[in-house]
Amino acid sequence: MTTISREFIRRTQKHSGRSIRTGPLLAPAVGLLFAWMIVPLALTLWFSVQYYNLLEPLSAGFAGLDNYSYLITDDGLLAAVFRTLVILFAVLALSIGFGVVFALLFDVEFAGRGIARLLIIAPFFVMPTVTALIWKNLLMHPVNGLFAYLAKLVGLAPIDWFVQIPMTSIIIIVAWQWIPFATLILMTAMQSLDREQMEAARLDGSRGWSTFRHIILPHLLRPISVVVMIETIFLLAVFAEIQVTTSGGPGTATTTLTYFIYNKALLQWDVGAASAGGVFAIILANVVAAFLIRTVARNLDN
Repeated sequence: MTTISREFIRRTQKHSGRSIRTGPLLAPAVGLLFAWMIVPLALTLWFSVQYYNLLEPLSAGFAGLDNYSYLITDDGLLAAVFRTLVILFAVLALSIGFGVVFALLFDVEFAGRGIARLLIIAPFFVMPTVTALIWKNLLMHPVNGLFAYLAKLVGLAPIDWFVQIPMTSIIIIVAWQWIPFATLILMTAMQSLDREQMEAARLDGSRGWSTFRHIILPHLLRPISVVVMIETIFLLAVFAEIQVTTSGGPGTATTTLTYFIYNKALLQWDVGAASAGGVFAIILANVVAAFLIRTVARNLDN
């Protein structure tokens, strides 16, 4: 072993020893993050086994699993979970589908490509509340909206989006927000595609769908997995778009799990039942996350 190698090993071990001693310095930050996560979770678990309705303060006490049994027997819970999953998978399909298309389009050189890229990504930086207000009042309004105006131009009756097709309206609004995110990730992934491999495939006679299926799509599987996992975390908690546009209606047509918990907590003032719903939401999120992590790991292994 050369003198340089021994010196390198000695310095590495020395720095390694120093990194171990930095534990006390990291402890406050790690402890704060740990408390930031554990304290709300612990309080949610505590309230979920308590009778805690702000409209009935005298009925407080230990409830055991009554709040959970109450939720399970509530038909609105399963319906809310179903709507949550519908929005999740519909938006994922739309964002990934359009994201792949836009990534392929913007991978081609054309005049104004930089400006076009900026415009396609811009909606992702608009706040959800503002997005919902724009779609509700400027685009989907049945009287003064742009879509109503275009329908009248061609002699069609305007659609009352949030009454006739409320779930479709929510999906469109949320997808409009998340398509730019998928486009950004996939467009970045396209930059790392091996151009020599593409040229070799073209010389071998590969065209169109064949090139996309055998070269581009396998290359995009990993970034697509990342998009799915990140979007899922946020799509399970969609709230602002529903609150601003439909308030969970008409009736309960757009009441998702998040809005269901909101109704229990802030409209019915039933903190115990809302906390039990929060625990149920945590379980659902972990189940979905575990499934997605296994899917991502499988793609990475391939």
